[in-house]
Amino acid sequence: MAAAPAPRGRSGVAYDVLVLGEVLVEIHVAGPLHAAADAAARISYSGDALNAAAAAAAAGARTALLAVVGDDELSVPLLDRATRLGVDVSHVRRSPRPNGAYLLCSDTDGDRGFVYWRTGSAGSTLSPRHIDSWRELLTTSTALVTSGITGALAPGARAAVLAAAEIVHEAGGHLSYDPNFRPRLTGRAAARALLARVAPLTGLIKTSCPADALALVDTDDPRLAADRYRALGARAVAVTAGAGRLWLHDGRRATGHPVPVNPDPVDATGAGDCFTGTTTARLALGDPLARAVAYGAAAASLSVSGRGGTGRVPSFAETAALAGL
Repeated sequence: MAAAPAPRGRSGVAYDVLVLGEVLVEIHVAGPLHAAADAAARISYSGDALNAAAAAAAAGARTALLAVVGDDELSVPLLDRATRLGVDVSHVRRSPRPNGAYLLCSDTDGDRGFVYWRTGSAGSTLSPRHIDSWRELLTTSTALVTSGITGALAPGARAAVLAAAEIVHEAGGHLSYDPNFRPRLTGRAAARALLARVAPLTGLIKTSCPADALALVDTDDPRLAADRYRALGARAVAVTAGAGRLWLHDGRRATGHPVPVNPDPVDATGAGDCFTGTTTARLALGDPLARAVAYGAAAASLSVSGRGGTGRVPSFAETAALAGL
């Protein structure tokens, strides 16, 4: 299989990977939502942007988070957690608002429940003016990761995603985009419209099937989904379809790839973000597409051994060992 070109290196590069998006306070309880009132809770920090950034850093990339966080009592430990995960938070902006949060209930069978508190959050204030303040970073870093969740937070956030994608594309950088369709956050028409705008600017679309694919490209067939996303203009497409199933379109054709099995699954929250962050990091560091995707699949498999979005961030040595590379 011919690999799509890896992101080009740049002299004086600022970062290997930038991640644009939302960071959330995570309140985790075991068991179903209806029993959450009787369960002990654990506070952590997650959100698709933090999950992907942590994975990219663990995979060896110099990684920075581009986000807006609040001024409440949890902001300092939130940023401390990101720093401990190896993510540079020096470019994060602050807003006099609370951070977004979510309640996560999960079990080992993958039956997860989520309740979000996002309205009026700091993260939802992301806007093109923030992108302007990060323009130099976006033009001098190798790769950017962002998502449909970020674009669905508010009209300003959607405009910010498009502005960042265009800047990176025009500068010759790599963009990884996960549509990450969330029907409670946005409608199908809006998600499809954003995807259509972003896809031609991307080096890699990472998406899930059937959840994203049914809503956005009208199929529950992962191979056909890869073809349809590719037809939108993305250079490469990776479609995850549950445990052990992955289709990769490298720009020529879609082929199936194995996913290492995790014998000790606990919680799949953030596994897709781990895949995207790891794959993007390895592309930015010069690995060919198929190898980068293999690392991403292995890291995602390992990540489900932890609870919550950043409960288990595998080291690159662990990822490489499971990938057999």
